Amino acid sequence: MSAPSIDDPWSVVYMTNLSGPVDLSKSYNPSSLAGKTILITGGASGFGAAFARHWAAHGAHLILGDVNDSLGEALVAELRASPTTRADQFITYQHCDVTSWADQVSLFRAAVSGSPTKRIDAVVAGAGIVDSNASFDQPQNLDDETTIPPPPPLRVLAVNLTGVMYTAHLALHYLAQDSTTTSGNRDRHLLLISSIAGLLGLPGQTEYTTSKHAVMGLFRALRGTAGLLGPAPERNDTPIRVNVLCPYFVSTPLISRAGMALLAGAALGKLEDVVDAATRLMADDGIRGRALAIGPKMRVVDIAEGDEYGETVQMVESEPVVPGRSERKQAVWEVYGHDYRRVETFTWRYMAMLNLMTGLRGWVGFVKDLLGLCFGGAGSRGR
Repeated sequence: MSAPSIDDPWSVVYMTNLSGPVDLSKSYNPSSLAGKTILITGGASGFGAAFARHWAAHGAHLILGDVNDSLGEALVAELRASPTTRADQFITYQHCDVTSWADQVSLFRAAVSGSPTKRIDAVVAGAGIVDSNASFDQPQNLDDETTIPPPPPLRVLAVNLTGVMYTAHLALHYLAQDSTTTSGNRDRHLLLISSIAGLLGLPGQTEYTTSKHAVMGLFRALRGTAGLLGPAPERNDTPIRVNVLCPYFVSTPLISRAGMALLAGAALGKLEDVVDAATRLMADDGIRGRALAIGPKMRVVDIAEGDEYGETVQMVESEPVVPGRSERKQAVWEVYGHDYRRVETFTWRYMAMLNLMTGLRGWVGFVKDLLGLCFGGAGSRGR
C-alpha cells in the first residue's frame, strides 16, 4: 500500500488547492497587476507604501488605509502626480485604525465604491506596530495587594492580530464578490504580512513575536479553507489565494533607533526584496498557500539534485565557488515548502499503524473497549 499522491482527490494538498513550492529562480510578469483594485492597510509608510509605489507604477488601483493621515495623503498626491500613473487609475487614502471594526468596514466599502470595477481583487493586511518599550516584559504596579493593578498594555496584539483578523474576515467576504459587469473567473488574493519573528523567537519583543506567530497560524488555517469558503464553486470561480510574507529586519519606521543600534554591523534585508517577493505573490495567480521569508542576500550554490521531494539541495557559501557549480544570490526563501506533504505522510503512516493494531487486536479488543465504556472503564484510559 502506497501513500496518497498530491493529485489524489482525497489528498490534503489536493483538497486545499495548495500550489507547490515557489520556484524563486524563475521570473514573473507583473503586468497582471494592471486594473486590479488592491486594498492595503498600513499603506502610508513602510512596506505598505513601498508596495503602493511599485504596484501603482504597474497600473493597479489602490486604496490605502492608515492612521498617519499626513503621510497617507502625501503618498497619494505623489502617486497621482507620477508620470507612470494613468488618468483613469483609482488611487486614494482613507483614515483607518485597524483595531476599529467600523473603520475597517468603511475602508472596504470605500474601496468597492471607488473602484472602476466595483470590486476588490486583492487585500494586503499590512498594518503592524512594535512595542519599543517592551512593556509586557516589565510588569509594573503588582506589589500593592490592596488594589487591582491595571492589565498590561496589549496594543501590539490589538493592531498586529485583532486588526489583521478584522482585515482577513472582511477580505473573505469582499474578495468573493463580483461586480455586475465582471465574470467570476478572476484572481482573488489575500496577502498577510508576518515576520521572521513569526518563525523564530524575538527576545524582548514578546507581544510582537506572539502576534506574528499568530498571523502564521491564521495563514496556515485560511490557506486550506479560503478557496472552499470563498466564491461559489458552481460558477467555477477562482478560489481565494492566501499567501504570507515573513521579512527579516529591514530598515523601516517599524524598527526603532535602539533596535537599529542592536543590529549595527549585521546584514539587513532590503526593502526592494520585500517588494519583489510581494509582487511575485500578487502577480502570479498560480501561487496558493505559500510563505516567503525575505532576508539579506546570500550566495546560493546548488550542490545536489533530487532530495526526497525531488528538489535541488542548496547551501550558502562565503568562500569562492568551486568551478562547475551553479551560483546565484538569493534574498527570498520558501517557508513550509513541503509541510502539507509531510502531513500527508504522517497521517497515512499513523492511520496505517492504527488499522494494523485494530486488526491485530480483533474482536477481543473491540469487545473489551465496549465493556469498558458500558461499565465505567472509560475513565481509566489515558488521554
